[in-house]
Amino acid sequence: MTPRCFSAMEVADTVQSMASLAPDAGRITRDRYQQLVADGTIGTDDRVELLDGLIVAMSPQNPAHAGVVGKLALRLGGITGSAAFVRVQSPLDLSRMSMPEADIAVVPGHPDDYMAAHPTTALLIVEVADSSVIQGRFTKAPLYAAADIPEYWLVNLRDRCIEVYRRPIREERRYAEARMAHVGETLDVVAFSRVAIGVAEILPPD
Repeated sequence: MTPRCFSAMEVADTVQSMASLAPDAGRITRDRYQQLVADGTIGTDDRVELLDGLIVAMSPQNPAHAGVVGKLALRLGGITGSAAFVRVQSPLDLSRMSMPEADIAVVPGHPDDYMAAHPTTALLIVEVADSSVIQGRFTKAPLYAAADIPEYWLVNLRDRCIEVYRRPIREERRYAEARMAHVGETLDVVAFSRVAIGVAEILPPD
């Protein structure tokens, strides 16, 4: 069976239906999560992240996942100049209830700006997903929209496409624009003018 990406309309409609799921007041806050790390309850080798008040296990990385993250880090690192830089699989303090560890986050400033605290925003976030595509769409897209992240890419290894989300509507926890990009197409980066990245540059060879 030939894999397919969902249409932009299908994804946008489903994300909108999920976006009303707000964090429960009884869930774990970011401060409590950081305390669990500090006291060793959550170990440095535990692959977890805090998403909307829930501690969620991160999927193991297969070679394709790791390879795509590496390619993106190199490619995006070459376009940021001195205004921003790329963080790889590092925490973001996005809200009182969320500390995701995005595969790629292009953040403003310089690494020295974040020696005392993690970034609270990003110019672009990229998640690479195979088995975790559903989480990337229906948990992380609303989370990033709520944090007013202007652009989010979900590299869908399973269906060999890139889901591009833009124009966050913060109050509704959703993106107003969702589209699919396939091999043969190019992606511009909202935060950096005159930049075009081919989808084929990002995905593993077929």
